[in-house]
Amino acid sequence: MTTETTQLPQLHIRFEGESIDVDLGNVDLGDMSTDQDVRDAAATHLEVPVSKFSSFIVDRNEETGDLTLRPQATFA
Repeated sequence: MTTETTQLPQLHIRFEGESIDVDLGNVDLGDMSTDQDVRDAAATHLEVPVSKFSSFIVDRNEETGDLTLRPQATFA
C-alpha cells in the first residue's frame, strides 16, 4: 500500500535573491485571486511595501494551482 501525500497549492515568491514558499491558504489566496491580490498578499506576508512588487509577474500553474511571484526577466 502506498501513501500519497497531497501537496497544497503554494505561492512561490522570488524576492531579493530568496525563494519563499507559502501555502495559498495561509495568505488567503486561491484560483480567483488577481495578480494584484497576489502582490498584496506577498507584501503583507513579507512585511514590505506592496510597491516592491509593482513590476513583478505572476505565473500560474494550472496543473498544481501554484502561483509564482517573480521579477520580470531581463535580457542583456
